[in-house]
Amino acid sequence: MNATRERWGSPLGFILATTGFSVGLGNIWRFPYLAGENGGGAFLLIYVLLAVLIGIPLFTAEISLGRRAQATPLAGMRKLAGRSPFRAIGWLGVGAAFLIMSYYQLIMGWIAAYFVRAFRGGYDAGSVQAAAESFAAFTARPGEVLAYTVPVMLLAGLIITRGLRRGIERAARLLMPILFFFLIGLGIVSLQFDGAWEGVRWYLAPDFSAIGPETWLAALGQAFYSIGVGMMGAFVFGSFLHPRRSDIPGSAASIVAFDTLAAVLAGFVMFPALFAFGMDPDQGAGLLFITMAGLFGRLPAGEVAAAFFFFFVFIAGLTSCLALLEALTASAMDSLGWSRRRSLWTALAALLLAGVPLALGGGPWAAVQLGGRGLFELADYVSGNIFLTVSGLAISLYVVFAWGFERFRAETNQGAGRFRITAAWGPVMRFVVPVAVALVVLAGLGLLS
Repeated sequence: MNATRERWGSPLGFILATTGFSVGLGNIWRFPYLAGENGGGAFLLIYVLLAVLIGIPLFTAEISLGRRAQATPLAGMRKLAGRSPFRAIGWLGVGAAFLIMSYYQLIMGWIAAYFVRAFRGGYDAGSVQAAAESFAAFTARPGEVLAYTVPVMLLAGLIITRGLRRGIERAARLLMPILFFFLIGLGIVSLQFDGAWEGVRWYLAPDFSAIGPETWLAALGQAFYSIGVGMMGAFVFGSFLHPRRSDIPGSAASIVAFDTLAAVLAGFVMFPALFAFGMDPDQGAGLLFITMAGLFGRLPAGEVAAAFFFFFVFIAGLTSCLALLEALTASAMDSLGWSRRRSLWTALAALLLAGVPLALGGGPWAAVQLGGRGLFELADYVSGNIFLTVSGLAISLYVVFAWGFERFRAETNQGAGRFRITAAWGPVMRFVVPVAVALVVLAGLGLLS
């Protein structure tokens, strides 16, 4: 164990900071639009089921791996797995983190742009149609998108250089509770519109005829994406835990519960408003920006509320961004032997270069399609539905075949409170998790009918 390794200031600080990593754009931006594209209530039901049965065990395992390794993902998996193929888990997670960050940074740029517009009084609030046209026009201008994205990434880099753990822990203690209260408040407002309850019924009443292999794959990918399974952020945060005095099972369950609550609340903000405005729920990646324009347009001081909303969404996204950027920076330090500063700014430069074609995909390269998806949508699909699910599958197989369930159980229960890993987890970790993840991935890729 590295005696000088940074530690979390308190168990609550770890829970809130890791919740900040998990609760990000995956909940507020990605979950509502995927639910809109996959049948609403049917998607919600499958998502919650997979978050509990698969998300909690795998998130617990990833945090436990980080605590046990007391190192970065690449160095940690070399230490834990030796020369076995399971050492590739670190690389899978780093690959997923890089691919996610390549387009995540662009969404952060969108949010920064909308915050600036609202703050300056130029936000397109009121007309949903005008908001849809404005969003399409904005994303079709890659130069403007990148002009907002670059400062966001520079801000993230500056925060990382000043110390990730203390900055995130302090910010999360203040901002995470405020974000939840803000989502609850917006949900209550959304329910006041005429026709809103039709949206609630659509959101909560599952249409089982809409469920197919793609629905399961999308829900599993979203559970991994939202919770943060497989992208090594939880591994990094777990490595800052005390190896004997930290409650992993209770913390992991709390974090997944908060994460799921945030996603569900985001749906209660979006879908009642959508139905009240007479819009189809299948609005794609622009759902957040289009729906909020209609909602804030009907509020007194709507632009002020919009500025606050996009500020807190930005903060939620930034905490996730910092965790992923830290994982990439630490991995570069470990694999290339570079200094922290050189690793960080090289990672930032590589991410910005990777983001350029994705930004162009919303404008001049909009006609470029791979597998029926544009460049931005392809990066989202491959990272969320392939990289993360394969990474999660690899983690589950490592726990079962390399670590061994009983050793995993004993290690993870060190410092645990009331909620502990029991023998009942054995069949879940040995059979349910790996088999379910493998079947969903194969079915979603069309390899299993």
